[in-house]
Order: sequence, then structure tokens, then C-alpha cells
Amino acid sequence: MASVNGRCQSNCHLLIDCDDTGKDAWAVNEAQFRELISGKTRGVAAACLRGGLSLLALPYGLGVAVRKWMFECGLKKVFRVDAAVVSLGNLTTGGTGKTPFAAFLARWFTEQGVRVCFVSRGYGAQDGSGNDEALVLAQLCPDVPHRQQPDRVAASGRVIDDHGAELIILDDGFQHRRLHRDLDIVLIDALNPWGFGRLLPRGLLREPLRALRRADLIVITRADQATSEQLESIRDTTRRFVNQSPVEVSFPPTRLINAAGETAEISSLSGRPVAAFCGIGNPQGFRESLHELGLTVAAFREFPDHHAYRAAELASLGEWAAGHDAAAVLLTQKDLVKIPSNELGSVPLWAVEIGCRIEQGDARLTEVLQGLLSRRHV
Repeated sequence: MASVNGRCQSNCHLLIDCDDTGKDAWAVNEAQFRELISGKTRGVAAACLRGGLSLLALPYGLGVAVRKWMFECGLKKVFRVDAAVVSLGNLTTGGTGKTPFAAFLARWFTEQGVRVCFVSRGYGAQDGSGNDEALVLAQLCPDVPHRQQPDRVAASGRVIDDHGAELIILDDGFQHRRLHRDLDIVLIDALNPWGFGRLLPRGLLREPLRALRRADLIVITRADQATSEQLESIRDTTRRFVNQSPVEVSFPPTRLINAAGETAEISSLSGRPVAAFCGIGNPQGFRESLHELGLTVAAFREFPDHHAYRAAELASLGEWAAGHDAAAVLLTQKDLVKIPSNELGSVPLWAVEIGCRIEQGDARLTEVLQGLLSRRHV
């Protein structure tokens, strides 16, 4: 096994160029939506809604197919830049663990003496600041410049010109085919690998499973939270499209950290009730992690992915936690970077810091990464 929990050193550079139009006028209740599309919500009304979503998935699927054909026929241009490009992406919406794995890769390439930069679209960025993923990456890898911009081809050119980038890690780039990539890595969440098996909006798939044929490397995330039967089923499905064994990783919790940068051992909360909340793409993964740590979760709340917490919400959460006699409130680092406070009301606020551990396929991953450096002479 290989484990990376350390941090990159030096100073952070985050460049923002987003076409932010302000806060969303409304937010979808993601938990209820997942219950609906998974089929857990029963009844005539739910069945009718699923039928309507299936109809909407037809034009979406057609659009995906037409776009794919246009790239393959050369009607849409693919741009190359003067740096190696590693794309991290997924087939589904929601969280698959791209941020901790991106930090893992950045550290690995940095240790090889390569100048690395992150490029991402910046979805959810507000008020000219980085979005939550960018803020977490700035904590994990403060020496790695990160440019967020909807035009990722232009953003890549900027980090090459401004920072001498030799290798670009393109976040959420599997569907962004305008930028040529030298290595396409697809992450699959072991807890919900195929987005309920249907295209958006009926399911969570951005593309059909056959799109995996474009992948150079498959990575199954949260492998430690799945059963051996579930993992074997995922492996079998990926082998239908990619003639390779996937790499399997987990994101083990390492310690607690607060907004002031103070740390504490997770064991300090053993036997004491805690409250927890999150606004991430896969809240189930966070909840499972807390249970696996043996913590007593007295209350748990979910918010939409990329949720911007308002002052009134934070005050309400403090009352909610106190009402459950919580010794602490726990959340993810992705949430904490948006809440500059060490407490909610009178209850301590801690994020659970996670690492990245290779559970299976360490040699395969090293071979692929070394091969990229050899091909590109980085």
C-alpha cells in the first residue's frame, strides 16, 4: 500500500476568472432527488415523475451522442498545449473523491521534480474567490498554482506562461474534450458506481458506460467501504470496456482540523455524541466514514453540493447541535473552508481531514504515471 497524507510546501497561487452570476435562485433537495431516481420513493406521483425524467433523458442522451460524434469526426477541434495534461473525471455527477486524489497526484509528480498546476472550471465559485474544491486543494498543496476559468484551454495556456507548468492536472475533465490530454483517469465511486444506471436527469450518468473506453486508467474510490462482492461487480463491468484492472483507493480519516489550523486526534471524541453535516456530492461516503471511525453520530444533516452557508443557517446548526448535546460538530474540509469559525454557537467545529491510500494496484498506478513522464520527457 502507498499512503499520502502529507502536504506540499511553499506558497499557494490561485487565479480566478469566473463568469459568476451570483447565487442560485433555488437549490434542489439532492437527498430527495436521489431517493426519487433510485426508486426508493414509492407511489403513483413518484412513478410519474420518474417517467417524466426518463423522457427528458432522451434529448440529453442524443446531445451527448452528437457531441461525441462531432469530436470523433473532427467537427469540434481538440487543442494541445505545451505541457502534459492529466485529466481527472467521472461518469456520474456528485462526489467521487477527485479532490483528495488530485492532491495525491500533485504530490507524486512534485516529488519527481515536475512543475505541476491545477486547472478547473470553477463551478460554484462566488465573489471572485475559488470554489470549495480549490480552497481545499490550496490547503493540501499550497505550492501548486491553480487557475479556475470556464475556458480551460485558455487557462492551461495561462498557467504555462505564468508558472512554467510542465504538467497540468485537469479537474473534472473527462467530458471536457476540447483540451487534449495525455492521460485520462476516470474515478468510480464504489458506493454508487453507475449513478443508478441511467443518464441525467433520470439517473446520475453524464455519459453511457461505453464512454469508459476513452479512459487510460480506472480508479475505484472508497474501495474500503464496499463489500468484496460489490468491488468484483464493478471490476467486471469496467473490464467490458477497458482491458485493464482498476486501481482501488480509499480516503482514510487522519485527524481533526479547525478553521484556525489547530488539530486534534479523532479518538478525542470517542464515546461522546457528535453532530455532523455536509454539502458534498456524496454525503453517504462522509456518513459511512464517521460510523467506521466508531463515532456516536447523534444527528446528521445534508445540504446540496457546493452549498454556501448563510449566517442564519450556521446559527440554526449551532442550536441544532446543542439540542442533541453534541460534544462537537463534524464536517468535511470542503465545507470548513467556507465557514471561518471554530465553533457553531458554543459547540466546537471540526473538519475530518482525510488522506489517500492505494488499496490495490499501486504498481500499476506507478507504471502509468512513470510512463507518462517518459513519453512526454517531463
